[in-house]
Order: sequence, then C-alpha cells, then structure tokens
Amino acid sequence: GEVVTWGHEYAGDCRSVEDRLSAGVSSIVGSSGAFAALKDTGEVVTWGHEYAGDCRSVEDRLSAGVSSIVGSSGAFAALKDTGEVVTW
Repeated sequence: GEVVTWGHEYAGDCRSVEDRLSAGVSSIVGSSGAFAALKDTGEVVTWGHEYAGDCRSVEDRLSAGVSSIVGSSGAFAALKDTGEVVTW
C-alpha cells in the first residue's frame, strides 16, 4: 500500500522518504515522534524526529529481510527473517 502522513512537521513529515512510501508498504508502527514502515520487500523506511527514530547507525541492516517491527515511546526493534533483532 501507499502511506499518507499528516501532523506536526517534526514527527509526521515524510517528505525526505516520500518516494519510498508510494507503494509496497505492508505495515507501519510509531514511536512518540517517529514512524517506521515495513515494505513487502522486507525493507524498513523511517521518518520523523531523530531522537525517536534515527536509524542511521543500523540502516544497512534494515534494507531487506525484516519480517516485523515494534515501536516504543522512543525506540524501535525489527525482527529479521534470520531471527536477528535490530534496535534503534
């Protein structure tokens, strides 16, 4: 599916990743200031405030093979097909 966002600019603004959210999204989870979308390909796309969703340190591990994501108030965890858990 396609993702449509709205809300406060610091947390809901997905313009930086909008092209990656136009199709193929199977689920979305949120934290207090960020979102993570799981695509059909197993890729995770994140946006929002960096204190709650910045995945740059693990981004290479979220490009494929993710089967599910959960969010808390300020963090995310992704379960990969291999059983590995990636947190950010």
